[in-house]
Amino acid sequence: MSGALLALDLGGTSMRAALIEDGQVTTRVQAATPKPSTPDAVIDAALVLAAPLAAQASALGVACAGAVAAGRVTATATHTFPGWVDIPLADRLSAGLGRPCRVLNDARAATWGEAQAGAGRGSSEFMFVTISTGVGAGLILGGRLHLAGNGLDAELGFVTVPAAWRAGTPVPLLGELGALEFESSGTALGGQAAQMGFTDARALCDAAEDGDAEADAVYSRSAALIAWKCADVAALLGITRVALGGSVGLRDGYLERVRAALTHFPQWYRPEIVHAQLGADAGLIGAALWAGTAAESGSR
Repeated sequence: MSGALLALDLGGTSMRAALIEDGQVTTRVQAATPKPSTPDAVIDAALVLAAPLAAQASALGVACAGAVAAGRVTATATHTFPGWVDIPLADRLSAGLGRPCRVLNDARAATWGEAQAGAGRGSSEFMFVTISTGVGAGLILGGRLHLAGNGLDAELGFVTVPAAWRAGTPVPLLGELGALEFESSGTALGGQAAQMGFTDARALCDAAEDGDAEADAVYSRSAALIAWKCADVAALLGITRVALGGSVGLRDGYLERVRAALTHFPQWYRPEIVHAQLGADAGLIGAALWAGTAAESGSR
């Protein structure tokens, strides 16, 4: 049997399957995620997409949005994945493809990928943070991927910060507090951009980096809130390096602003801030390497 590993990345818009060898993608295929994205529809489509590659792989790793515990998935964004409550995703994909299967939350899969083959190499206390549609994260502690029993392993986007943007938020605020994701994500920046007359979040970010003071105040606030929470995690867990990913996090101007905001914290609270290195393939690579580790140890 081939030394390749099979990976699936199940997203709200699209799903991807890939063969991974030596930490790199060698073959990939992609398809639109069925709508509505019910469990049966997504799993059936994933099996069709991955089946042509399965014979070449020794194990299957899956990156999927939502809370993951013991291979079972419960969606945290039910409008994107309706009906996903305690779904035995690992068992169903394993049975359908005839390969041992392990499932990780997509942010945790990207964290493992970056830790093993990207920006986290050489760091035993590492955090990956993606700032894109939402805010997701994962933790490496003592060289091991942190996985909690309830599937909420490093939900940085759910922690609270002072709220400024309130329009249309679906989660009740706690006084003047709101979820970090509603203040710093690409979606949050997009909402603020619309109120300010920009076409989208990218236009706001471009304007900020070109010297627009009003846009920069919003952009820098997003970066400062991310920096604040990185400092909190460093103080709590001794994180020494943080890699930023996602469409917002990978901007040079955003990285600069996070670093600048961290200078206001004590030295012990300032982890090294770098860009993630694996881009959109981080989740695929991480899921595959996670499955490969289980295959080598004979565990599931």
